[in-house]
Amino acid sequence: MTAERFFGRGGLLARALPGYEERRAQQRFSEAVGRVLGDGGLLLAEAGTGTGKTLAYLLPAVELGRRVVVSTGTKNLQEQLVDKDIPLLARALGRDLNVAVMKGRGNYLCLMRFQSFSEAGSFRRLDEIPLFRAVEGWAPRTETGDRSEIADLPDSVDFWREISAASENCIGQACPDFDPCWVTRMRQRALEADLVVVNHHLLCADLAVKESSYGEVIPPYDTLILDEAHLLEDVATQYFGVHVSSHRVDDLARDVERELKAGKLDAPDVRSELETVRHRSERLFKLLAGGTGRRLAPGWMTSRAVEESDALLLRLEGLRTAILALAERPEPLTALAGRVQVLREEMSFVLAAEDDSHVYFVETRGRGVFLRATPIDVSERLRELLFDGLRSGVLTSATLAVDGGFAYLKERLGLKPTEELLLPSPFDYAEQAVLYVPRGMPDPASPSFVERAAAEIVRLLALTEGRAFVLFTSYANMNAVAQLIAGALPYPLLIQGEAPKAVLLDTFRSTPNAVLLATTSFWQGVDVVGEQLSCVIIDKLPFASPGDPVVAARIDRLRNRGGNPFGDYQVPVAILMLKQGLGRLIRASTDRGVLAVLDSRLVRRSYGRRFLSSLPGARLVHDLSDVKNFFVEQERAAPRPLA
Repeated sequence: MTAERFFGRGGLLARALPGYEERRAQQRFSEAVGRVLGDGGLLLAEAGTGTGKTLAYLLPAVELGRRVVVSTGTKNLQEQLVDKDIPLLARALGRDLNVAVMKGRGNYLCLMRFQSFSEAGSFRRLDEIPLFRAVEGWAPRTETGDRSEIADLPDSVDFWREISAASENCIGQACPDFDPCWVTRMRQRALEADLVVVNHHLLCADLAVKESSYGEVIPPYDTLILDEAHLLEDVATQYFGVHVSSHRVDDLARDVERELKAGKLDAPDVRSELETVRHRSERLFKLLAGGTGRRLAPGWMTSRAVEESDALLLRLEGLRTAILALAERPEPLTALAGRVQVLREEMSFVLAAEDDSHVYFVETRGRGVFLRATPIDVSERLRELLFDGLRSGVLTSATLAVDGGFAYLKERLGLKPTEELLLPSPFDYAEQAVLYVPRGMPDPASPSFVERAAAEIVRLLALTEGRAFVLFTSYANMNAVAQLIAGALPYPLLIQGEAPKAVLLDTFRSTPNAVLLATTSFWQGVDVVGEQLSCVIIDKLPFASPGDPVVAARIDRLRNRGGNPFGDYQVPVAILMLKQGLGRLIRASTDRGVLAVLDSRLVRRSYGRRFLSSLPGARLVHDLSDVKNFFVEQERAAPRPLA
């Protein structure tokens, strides 16, 4: 099956998809993917919005004749691939495709833990009891065990951690439910599939498991397609790090108690050690609380903190020993003893803060205190654990290139591609959009910036009649602007945090003239096609905060090696993020609207040229009259109601 025969005018896709428009860039990309998958090598490809990159790489993947793993940036994108793109491909090809979907274990119900919780579990919040009843009604009917099938189950529900198949709770083949286990079935389907669809979180979890020599999560593969590849570094950084917290100790203690209750075990020694662990944990984390993002170095703890940490580590060992000393010990308790050991080892590593390849810091969020050890550079580990083992690989996204090339990405991910491809969006940005950058805005660090930005946003929204995303680089700016504009807008105002992300998006799509205020989670992976979204406003250039411990450590490392942290790291990261945010606007050839960046550094500072040259070619304007004229011209060209 050639790309021309499938994607060409009158081809298989055109017959299966009414209104299909042939895109030459889509064929070029598909042909490049086919070459790399067939001959071996590594392809880096930026495929601008509207290229149709998903079908372009799926076609050669399903035609290859051996297992291909496709990894997407998020679970939402993974579900879009499985529910929309792959069925379309199968329909166009006229045959069934052998596809398996794999998500992280925490997405699946654990049959044994579900039974245990039903018999001996307790709820932290009484309002979660009806949600658990919904799970009880779903559990006998599900064919996958995937929690995403329960539409109204919030991501934050507490009891799901108690009944999920998360790896720290698994007892493997010793489990009486091993064969009917949803994770076992998922793996079996993946072993038999030609195309395995995962996400970056599961991909990196698999790499971490392989690095520890504990086995594997994803079946063996030598061919990988990474979609939304710009997200890989951040996800890898998370999975290759070590994290301990007060919540983790509490969860462990609660799990031990529940298993003692489920097994009808008295176990006075275990219960005594458990209470001491809780007491020592509370004392230690109370000492460590106080500040977010505080970087740690060897010898950072006070003498009192050293005393408390030594006591907690000793009592964790005591708890492990007491569990293993039980004469009649059920297998789940043996697994919990292993969790105690891992927690003790990881806590020792973080508290010591001695490995200079990591940055160490403490965070306090709500009632939780978190200790983190995060790798400063993941390129070497990605190269060794992932890329060196591939016969064929493709990394693609709508936003990979900076300054017209891939040097930044290759450095960050440790890549040596055999082919590079830069495909611009087929959309006509010069006709479909204007980029508005007001000249007179104060510096974003100025105390007057938020007030001026709010006034500018109100004026812009009056011209667009709402229908806008207003995207912020911080919750502080978002909340401050929300307070300032709430009474000045005649349009429905939606604010991130007031409802789950999916609910906000559905409300925005169905509410005429709505305005959505949001932060970074809405900068990417969000599609709203048509007039309902006619404006995207960004408050300021999305530079990562140098106060962030990981960012600060990477800046220090670059500076110590004689590099230019701002030009080589901070600017490229911000460019890719800005491209993602502005990319929310034009999602189809019929979309039109205004892109607005309220940060005059984009035109005042020399580095602004790097941003502008990396953005799609929308006409740059500085006066609101030009924005007004753009919409007037739009109405003349295609008169239609605004709401």
